[in-house]
Amino acid sequence: MRNVKCKVVLAVSLFSAIAYSADFNVRDFGAKGDGSTKDTAAIQTAIDTCAAKSGGRVVFADGVFLSGSIKLKSGVELHIDRTARLLASPDIADFPDFPDGHTIRENLPRQRNAAFIFADEAERIAITGDGTIDCNGSHHIKEKDEKNWTGWKYERLHPMTNSLPRVVFLAGCRDVVLKDVTMVGQPAGWSYWIHDCDRVQVSGLKILADVRYPNNDGIHVNCSRDVTISDCLVETGDDSLVVRANSRSLKENRPCERVIVSDCVLRSWSAGIRIGWTNDGVIRDCSFSNIVMHDTSVGIAFVLPRRKDAPGWTDYGREATLMENLSFDNIRMNGIYARPVLSAIAPEEKGVLVKAVRDIRFSNVHATGLELPFLAGRPECPLRNFTFSNCSFRKASEAELPDWKRHGAASWDRRDGQGFVMRHTEGFRFDNMEIDTP
Repeated sequence: MRNVKCKVVLAVSLFSAIAYSADFNVRDFGAKGDGSTKDTAAIQTAIDTCAAKSGGRVVFADGVFLSGSIKLKSGVELHIDRTARLLASPDIADFPDFPDGHTIRENLPRQRNAAFIFADEAERIAITGDGTIDCNGSHHIKEKDEKNWTGWKYERLHPMTNSLPRVVFLAGCRDVVLKDVTMVGQPAGWSYWIHDCDRVQVSGLKILADVRYPNNDGIHVNCSRDVTISDCLVETGDDSLVVRANSRSLKENRPCERVIVSDCVLRSWSAGIRIGWTNDGVIRDCSFSNIVMHDTSVGIAFVLPRRKDAPGWTDYGREATLMENLSFDNIRMNGIYARPVLSAIAPEEKGVLVKAVRDIRFSNVHATGLELPFLAGRPECPLRNFTFSNCSFRKASEAELPDWKRHGAASWDRRDGQGFVMRHTEGFRFDNMEIDTP
């Protein structure tokens, strides 16, 4: 871990060296900020001018700035003042795909790179301020028609291939700061996707999505290195924090490593923390500490599901997954509607490639939920060397946590047996662990 700490210190020193030479107020480039005029062209002109003049701050203040897709460029900080709101257009046509660049668009999840804010191979960029990014999600979502719905109350208004897949999408970027901004109204699209980036500092974000919406994940860190996430409040209908290594859209395979998450509060109607997915690659040397979760379907999930052959299934990688050297320390979970810890690997014949899931440490983890941990490898690839130290898990009654079938992913994840489940495991260690059942 000494190497990890050195790399984080290096990243912080690089962030502190970013110097912004001037402010570029978007109103000076024609933005109205009246909430009804589309300011997309004016905002993009401000960004382009700022980048051409060696960088600076593009400032939003005193208004509501309605916009379609904008592209962030090297040396530019988007600064959203506390008096400003950057409002996404309600027209899905204002979010077209960008030309292929760092990623191969057809290999991306949903086969689209459309985003509200997009950056491709940019360096020294930032999104800061005490203002708000409003994704206007109610224009892209509808309430389910059926009376006896389960899962989430709302669904996409547009087909998945035509919906907005991401809000902020950073691809192949270096030296990134995301700080203090509030994001609300996310549609069925990920809030922040950090994809094959290096040296990223995330702090003080408020991600306040409607938990009744599907797929509005919080922070996705994919195939990236030296990422710190701290002091964030994340409420989402889908996974709050995600660490993955899906390289299928990249020209070469890239690991996800040295991701450090601390001092965050999470609420999710799916997983609070999700690690990996179908045929991800290498995920290693990551730590999660001082985290509180509440009203969440699954606390910590290591789920490698089968590769589906159904039309529209695009979110899968091309490598055998290797997860190793991950730690979870000082984590409190209350109101877990399924399992506090869920680790499951689909059978090999279902198209799931996995090398190992090993060397995972849980310490001072305390949870209350409808189920207990579920830990299952497969015969030829057992889960290896998991340690639980000073942990406690209490099984709550359905009277305490009612209506669980309408709590997002809870009905999917209350599966495969009751109680504390262990299958195909090797080298597990339990030190002062308590299990409390009704």
